[in-house]
Amino acid sequence: MTTKYKSVPLLSSEVTQKKDYLSRRDFLKQAGIVTAGAALLAACGTPADETPATSVPQNLSPAQEASSLSEELTAQESVLTYNNYYEFTTDKERVAKLAENFQSSPWTVEVSGLVNNPQNFSIEDILGNFNIEERIYRMRCVEAWSMVIPWNGFALSELIKAVDPTPEAKYIRFETLADPDQMPGLSNGLYPWPYQEGLRLDEALNDLTILSTGLYGEELASQNGAPIRLVVPWKYGFKSIKSIVKIELTSEQPSTFWEDIAPNEYGFFANVNPEIDHPRWSQASERRIGELKRRETLPFNGYAGEVAHLYEGMDPAKLF
Repeated sequence: MTTKYKSVPLLSSEVTQKKDYLSRRDFLKQAGIVTAGAALLAACGTPADETPATSVPQNLSPAQEASSLSEELTAQESVLTYNNYYEFTTDKERVAKLAENFQSSPWTVEVSGLVNNPQNFSIEDILGNFNIEERIYRMRCVEAWSMVIPWNGFALSELIKAVDPTPEAKYIRFETLADPDQMPGLSNGLYPWPYQEGLRLDEALNDLTILSTGLYGEELASQNGAPIRLVVPWKYGFKSIKSIVKIELTSEQPSTFWEDIAPNEYGFFANVNPEIDHPRWSQASERRIGELKRRETLPFNGYAGEVAHLYEGMDPAKLF
């Protein structure tokens, strides 16, 4: 399986280790990270008033900058036991339990809209016909924690190419399964189900953007978005929609779940920008899971080399 490292290079020592990934819940408690009780919080929260204890030097070569990212490797049990998946519950520590009997097979992803070749892909079609590789990416949560994760998946551009978009296609909309028989959280009438997200087509075609079918060499667990989810590493984590059942190419910018709920807090683009604060906390620094001290957040989460050109001439304040 091919492994790809993107933009600011990642050291093998930088990858979140399984033991740390699994212990994330205990780390969050020990570190005193505040978790959200409010309905509008999209992920696990951190104190907004802490200043970074470590910083990434500026104007370094990629290799030097990689070396400066001397971080504890994160890992797997926390990701399996401390999750945001509101279709099941808003209680992060109960998601895994409620999702343990989730049926992700059989599974079909409908790809439609402004395409010449609409298709329904079974998960077997996806695994058999697309080039699954390992992508080692940083993940930055909107609530200021981060990880480095080895995902298994394939470039979304491969799937888009297979359906042959028409010239009118400018955006892509994603939709999560909404099955009330399996997902008790759907009874919560505060939210505009089903969960949906969107990208501009040029963002979707960027080689960084993948559809993930696993992590750490294993299949995705139900609570992590089985059997297929989006990963867009230069954006805050809530853009990476889970358990996708529909993909639609459109000419108009689609509505997105968190933007519909709180547009002043969660925008359409959701690009990681340390200079644009969330209304309730700073985005200038982050806490890497497995570390006790904060680090400075990188513009575009360290992937500016691949994606900054997509937003040339746009108002940075409108890119969150």
